[in-house]
Amino acid sequence: MKLYNVAVVGASGAVGEELFRVMEEQNFPVGELLPLASINSVGKEIEFNGKEYKIQELTEDVFKGRDIDIAFFSAGGSISAKYAKYAVESGAVVIDNTSHFRMIDNIPLVVPEVNPEDISLWEETGIIANPNCSTIQMVQLLKPLHDLYGIKRVDVSTYQATSGAGKAGMEELVRQMQDFFAFKLDETKVEAFTHQIALNVIPHIDTPQENGYTKEEMKMVNETNKIMHSNFAVSATCVRVPVLRSHSESITITFEDDVDVNVEEAREALASFENVKLVDDLKNNEYPMPMTATDTDETYVGRVRKDLYASNILHLWGVADQVRVGAATNSVRIAQKWIELEG
Repeated sequence: MKLYNVAVVGASGAVGEELFRVMEEQNFPVGELLPLASINSVGKEIEFNGKEYKIQELTEDVFKGRDIDIAFFSAGGSISAKYAKYAVESGAVVIDNTSHFRMIDNIPLVVPEVNPEDISLWEETGIIANPNCSTIQMVQLLKPLHDLYGIKRVDVSTYQATSGAGKAGMEELVRQMQDFFAFKLDETKVEAFTHQIALNVIPHIDTPQENGYTKEEMKMVNETNKIMHSNFAVSATCVRVPVLRSHSESITITFEDDVDVNVEEAREALASFENVKLVDDLKNNEYPMPMTATDTDETYVGRVRKDLYASNILHLWGVADQVRVGAATNSVRIAQKWIELEG
């Protein structure tokens, strides 16, 4: 098997660390490995396939003469904006996990189970964009149902874990819970989120927009239709919840007016879709939860039910580990599909 030289930008971050885990678990054909991060992480070691690698500083010249084939970027939009071009100039394909390139017309935005054909468009810019974590798990559930019935509108409320804000978000939840049990919650620090996250839910993720939505909500609206090559209506309400890992979503799907939803048919379509797992037995207390999804590579779906008043509306509940499915695993799956195309 051909081996590929791989760079990981953001090697010390939560997604970077998960990328190494996923590549190792999937036996990704890595030749040389180049972990990169800011100067603050230089010299730290990461382990991959039983070998220690020192993190090197990301600079404008670090890709020169390296013969990197694939460069994963997971260090923030401003970093990708500045440094991705240098990886592309050196001959690498950039798989970017930030929001910076997602809505640029000539850059493919890819969820391999949904629109693998778009990967072939990478050559125009050398970049493939990885969608927002909440969008990824949602379109994996929408795609089989859209193929079955034709979607007219989607309304989604998300219940997003603190890991969506990186290590700092998870650490803040843990620290605040410790403060609660020490009877010091009134003294707790609020830094990663707009309000205290422990014992609370915050209906505010990312910056407010003029239309009353947040940037996170508009990502889901705009990215969904780009990925699915569709033009159906999408409305999102994104909420931060005191969960460490894995995002949950309550999704209401309105199909074309003449559709009479068959719930069993819908369940079968979901259960047979790639990397989707149906867990839907309410009587036996079986349904997707963050604890179900964490540290897995599947998107879980349950609570599938027809609307009480309209025959063309379906409600469901989906959960996925957004560090893996919503970031690292999707990036690796993009790379695997890219290798198939290049091969």
